[in-house]
Amino acid sequence: MIRYIIIDDEHIAHDIIKGYCDMLPNMKHMADCYDAIEALDYLSNQSVDLIFLDLNMPKLKGFEFLKTLKSPPKVIVTTAYSEFAIEGYELNIIDYLLKPFGFERFLKAINKVIGSDINSKHLSTPDQESTTNQIFLRQNKSYIQIDIPSILFIEASGNYTKVVTTNDTITIREKISEMLMSLPADVFLQVHKSFAVAKTHITSIEGNRIHIQDYIVPIGKVYKMNVNELLK
Repeated sequence: MIRYIIIDDEHIAHDIIKGYCDMLPNMKHMADCYDAIEALDYLSNQSVDLIFLDLNMPKLKGFEFLKTLKSPPKVIVTTAYSEFAIEGYELNIIDYLLKPFGFERFLKAINKVIGSDINSKHLSTPDQESTTNQIFLRQNKSYIQIDIPSILFIEASGNYTKVVTTNDTITIREKISEMLMSLPADVFLQVHKSFAVAKTHITSIEGNRIHIQDYIVPIGKVYKMNVNELLK
């Protein structure tokens, strides 16, 4: 379960973010803070996994607030100002959402949180891990929730990516590089410009081919070193 707070001086922003989060089964709302001082007071006694952070707030600006935290949780910035994006990524934020943003863009940000190290860093109980081991993928007009451990490999197909699981193949309108950002880096390995595989599902490696169940995935020359690291 991802425990989150919203820090924003606009009530409507709280309503929109909470409404989006309520559509996802792994999000737990902890508190609404309407300025950074209120958030500092809350975080002095409570811990969370994720902050939705506005930047232009009274008393203490968003990034100034973030710099005061010794061990900040994951942060998704929600703001109407694009000019602060570079500074945000220097502070290791997960994503930078420009208002107004729709549910699809919001979902991409949440998938990045799931694909980051939030599981190992903040969430430790089996029940919590089971919910954050899932990801939402958009296929046509539907959002499909799948278990990350069920993914065998992903394959680029132009501006689309095929996600091959133990039970199905889902095609999403997203580049493979974007999809990889939503997946745990220690679980998936890019082995070709068009393929990334789940390490645990590899059956065997023969020459420049990886066998996963009944599938054969090619190994690109540039990525051969990545595969060699697995064999050490």
